[in-house]
Amino acid sequence: MNKQELASRIWASANDMRSKIEANEYKDYILGFIFYKFLSDKEENGLKKDGWDDESLKSELIEDNSEIVKYCQNTFGYFIEHKNLFSTWLNKGNDFDVSDVTDALSSFTRLINKDHKKVFDKIFDTLETGLSKLGDTSGARTKAIRSLIELIDPIPMDDKQGYDVLGFIYEYLISMFAANAGKKAGEFYTPHEVSLVMSQIVAEHLKDRKTIEIYDPTSGSGSLLINIGQSVAKYLNDKDKIKYYAQELKENTYSLTRMNLVMRGIKPENIVTRNGDTLADDWPYFEEGNRESTYEVLWVDAVVSNPPYSQKWEPKQDPRFSDYGIAPKAKADYAFLLHDLYHLKDNGIMTIVLPHGVLFRGGEEGKIRQNLIENDNIDAIIGLPANIFYGTGIPTIIMVLKKHRDNNDVLIVDASKGFEKVGKNNKLRASDIKRIVDTVIRRESTDKYSRVVSKDEIRKNDYNLNIPRYVDSSEKAESYDIFASMFGGIPNSEINEYKEYWEAFPSLKAELFDTANGDFSSVKVEDIKSVINNNKDINEFKNNFNNSFSTFGEYLNRELISNFDSVNISKEESIIADEIFNRVSSIKLVDKYDAYQLLDNDWTQIAIDLEILKTEGFDSVKKVDPNMITKKKDNKEVEVQDGWIGHIIPFELIQKEKLSKELSELKASEQRLSEITAFYTETLEELSEDDKEDISELLSEEKDSFVNVEVIKFAKKQKGQKFDEDSVESKVMLVAKLIDEEKSLKKTYKIQQSNMEVESKKAIESLTDDEALDLLRKKWINPLLISLQNLPELLINDFSSKLQKLSKKYETTFLDLNDQIKKTESSLAAMIDDLEADEFDKKGLIELQKLLRGE
Repeated sequence: MNKQELASRIWASANDMRSKIEANEYKDYILGFIFYKFLSDKEENGLKKDGWDDESLKSELIEDNSEIVKYCQNTFGYFIEHKNLFSTWLNKGNDFDVSDVTDALSSFTRLINKDHKKVFDKIFDTLETGLSKLGDTSGARTKAIRSLIELIDPIPMDDKQGYDVLGFIYEYLISMFAANAGKKAGEFYTPHEVSLVMSQIVAEHLKDRKTIEIYDPTSGSGSLLINIGQSVAKYLNDKDKIKYYAQELKENTYSLTRMNLVMRGIKPENIVTRNGDTLADDWPYFEEGNRESTYEVLWVDAVVSNPPYSQKWEPKQDPRFSDYGIAPKAKADYAFLLHDLYHLKDNGIMTIVLPHGVLFRGGEEGKIRQNLIENDNIDAIIGLPANIFYGTGIPTIIMVLKKHRDNNDVLIVDASKGFEKVGKNNKLRASDIKRIVDTVIRRESTDKYSRVVSKDEIRKNDYNLNIPRYVDSSEKAESYDIFASMFGGIPNSEINEYKEYWEAFPSLKAELFDTANGDFSSVKVEDIKSVINNNKDINEFKNNFNNSFSTFGEYLNRELISNFDSVNISKEESIIADEIFNRVSSIKLVDKYDAYQLLDNDWTQIAIDLEILKTEGFDSVKKVDPNMITKKKDNKEVEVQDGWIGHIIPFELIQKEKLSKELSELKASEQRLSEITAFYTETLEELSEDDKEDISELLSEEKDSFVNVEVIKFAKKQKGQKFDEDSVESKVMLVAKLIDEEKSLKKTYKIQQSNMEVESKKAIESLTDDEALDLLRKKWINPLLISLQNLPELLINDFSSKLQKLSKKYETTFLDLNDQIKKTESSLAAMIDDLEADEFDKKGLIELQKLLRGE
């Protein structure tokens, strides 16, 4: 199920629930039930892997069986008996009752493994206490809950979707219910792309460690911790060597943190969480109810956080703040930062999202910023695009800090211009993320993007870290040369702005421009694009690029096809990206991150396919699945099968490669149907209003509407008669003939479609191993090769467009315009002589004529 399908299902259900619950509360119900299903399925599937069948589950998975209760508690951390399984609820059909849920949730809380109490205790409280809002009667509540569990049943619960399912649902609902949830709702979810930036920076720093502890003191949905863990896990042989610490103030969001961590396969013993106020209570680490005697500071390898921006707080003296200062009461931003920094190990790293204001605000914040700089804690500052978070459009930054560093400079990155627009929000692309991370890791200075700034320079700026002081990422404003505007020609200074292109294509400049004098040039060709495309250096550039990637297909075949069973999916994209970077390194002008974006565009699907191959085996390539769609039945959304789809190989690909003749015939029918509809619609629309009046009495519909059946009735009445070719009757007879053809062709087309689906299914299921490998090659490798081959052409076309625009910029001078104005005035003045007017108008026209002639 892709994101669009999932979003559509959720939104439809939310609308159905609007009369029962507040829109912003809906997420608590759906997320609670999703988590319960996850836990239920995990236990059921785990037992089935151990050899249990449906009958033994029904008879032995009961609370009275103390042995199986203990086994489940030790294995999963909890126990759910058969009658309380999610699948049992579904199988009950009309016998399902709201009491099944209340009993199950009560039982779950009672039967949690005591060692994992902190992970699971009260995790369903929000759901349990809110069930009463779903209806005034037991029957109404039962009906509402049944609808929810039927909605949730097909939602994927594994890691094979290419996205964080729970996080996506949370983010989607926050965005859709923003008006109800309030702007502050955006605080709880860090966009996936921002957390990837943070996680990859942290992972690089921690990559050589054997065990890792990470902490988020404002954990929200838990998505930030999860992404950090996944990035760090790429460098570890055992992902269970990562321990997660999380604290969250709001109770329902605290439950979401725990749900998300558990659903991502993190063992309960590696999850340590607390529902509390991070600034009020310095945690970790103390035992609840015994703070004084159990307090022991926890130092971790990494802290990541996206705290609420500029929140009010109650300042207090505390070891966390004593070395740097206390943040002002009205803005807790630096209080959160100092809390994070305090809990770092000496060799640890932290990343935190904050509003831009922390870079330049004065007072206590200015003193704290000065202390952080003088103590060499600030490693990097990354300016993010505006409108990147839900609920706030203010610009934000990521600050990277360390407790101890060998260097004392600060890397400042202005990444605010790199994004794509998605709806109302801006979103970092994969290439934007990689550019940021690479720049931070390598501490690179790049014009208009990043700069390593010395401590002395920051001191001279009074510790103001406002990004534009150090990195100017603004685009050059459009300007016009006065001389060229008056007399023509193109300023050489504007031509030289494309210096990197002239260096890459040495012969091109002379082919395009004549130097009129030392400062100005003129275009000496009529067709700039043609000259560019035929230039020897341009063609050499294209050939060099193609030669550089001539063996890339073979490389990808070795990496992905020949060795698919040994590919490390989490690392493979980076490996291929390094290969692409190496191949473009000698090619001038090509931005390696543009090439990386092309790889990433295809990688999500490739990774999903590889995961299926690894878990299900190579024969999964030769499988098809029922194509399930949602239809309305008895005012209910139900899933029904609508044909078949390839498990890995798309029907479109198998049809193109193995059923080309049948596909061609199908496309021909589609084309003819389109032509018929267009032709007879156009013919009828061409009839004049009078023509429509003439035949309206023969047709039962209004004169502006011509229904097919009525046209055919008219034609039958006139059968055998002859009409002039241009007559109304002749046109209607022609339309009737086309409608007959359309009706027949639609039947043929439907049969063709049905046969094509049957043959596509057979073709996939009968593939040989070599054919299957070849199709994987064509699905994974060919699209990427084609995209990469187009890169030079796109670059040249963009350059060509810019030069054409420049050539026209001074094409018409002010002197030309002045001459045109004079000619127009003279022509208009002459025309006045031919005008007839009364005495007063004549006087006015004479004065206008004088004005036009400059008299």
